[in-house]
Amino acid sequence: MSVAPATAADLVGHIFDLQRALRCVTTINVKGQDTGIALQGVLKFIGEGETRAAHLAERLGVSPPVLSRHVAELADAGLVVRTPDPDDGRAQLLALSHKGKAKLAELVRHRAETLQGYLSDWNEEDAIATAAMLGKLTASLKNSIRARAAGTTEHQTTQESLNG
Repeated sequence: MSVAPATAADLVGHIFDLQRALRCVTTINVKGQDTGIALQGVLKFIGEGETRAAHLAERLGVSPPVLSRHVAELADAGLVVRTPDPDDGRAQLLALSHKGKAKLAELVRHRAETLQGYLSDWNEEDAIATAAMLGKLTASLKNSIRARAAGTTEHQTTQESLNG
């Protein structure tokens, strides 16, 4: 089953509106914190499990030097530990320290509480349904991006529409 062009255009508009709203919410919530939004993103990805710096840079869509600066700042704060990769002495493995795990848990708790406050007029069923649909949308977009990167053209129309 395919999505109609008008529906896709409507979704694109809602996605852009959501991006703008999230940018505003994020800006408000980062004030006064010791880690900015970029560092919080790096912390979140490292928190998913030990990883090579090069792989993390690719996942985040940043250059290795940019990631290196972020990781250095997080390591200096005692939130991330770097160890040599036993399979490749030139590579580093990144993991959260105990302090980093506690910081990530605090950030997740704070974000959940903040969102809970913003959604005070929602019911639990709407929140669950929205989370499921956002998960489905995210998975479809990631799969389309992977397919395009692999050279297939099956999903290009949807991706090109989103890129505007």
